[in-house]
Amino acid sequence: MKPAPFHPLLSWFLYPVYAWQGINVRLKTERMIPPVGLPVGEIAGKDPAIRLLVLGDSSAAGVGVTDAWQGLCVRLAVYLQGRTGRKVIWRAAGFNSATSGQLRDHVVPNLERGMWTHIVLSTGTNDTKNFHSLPRFKREFGGLLYALRAKWPEAHVVWSQVIDFRDVPAMPPLLGRILEGRAVAINKLGERLCRERMAIPALRLPVESAEGFSTDGFHASALGYDAWAKHLVPYILNRPQVDEKDAASPAGG
Repeated sequence: MKPAPFHPLLSWFLYPVYAWQGINVRLKTERMIPPVGLPVGEIAGKDPAIRLLVLGDSSAAGVGVTDAWQGLCVRLAVYLQGRTGRKVIWRAAGFNSATSGQLRDHVVPNLERGMWTHIVLSTGTNDTKNFHSLPRFKREFGGLLYALRAKWPEAHVVWSQVIDFRDVPAMPPLLGRILEGRAVAINKLGERLCRERMAIPALRLPVESAEGFSTDGFHASALGYDAWAKHLVPYILNRPQVDEKDAASPAGG
């Protein structure tokens, strides 16, 4: 059984512990870069095409694997094409350490105006581990949802919630409990904002084993990204009930 996460208010009193352990983890953790290859592509199929934008942090960029075809965006494209037979045009707009506010202010305004039909958001992890307050997350993540809806009003937007920090191999147990308490609060608020602002909050990705993580113990491995993509596909196709069948899949962070 996992130790209980700390309440978000208690986490502020534990901030010195968070800072000390967080610095140690950062110093010991391997610094990884996105995989080689262009962040755009397509998979042949019938029209009309699915135009997929995966927007977010380092996980959206595929950090943790060396081949872009093993990353979240392309795995999603592969499974979407397999489920629908449709052509999939994909674009990964992921950036190391990006927070929701940075995506809102610096990424969305600079993305091309192609008419994306489906947008997947991988954000919230850095907001959590950077100790962003809930009012700040509400402004920044909520503003990001507004910006996406204003720029691509017809797109189907899916947000992937923050995983359980207690399952992340790189996290010392105490640090995992501190951050998990904050992640629960972030997810609860993010889910509410999604429902208010016409986005779909996907259930949390279940983590079955450490094999879903890359060598840094934080980002997903090829196995983890593949499981993550399978988990999200039903939400992208607006059939979330199918997700229950995939809940036992191995997963990454």
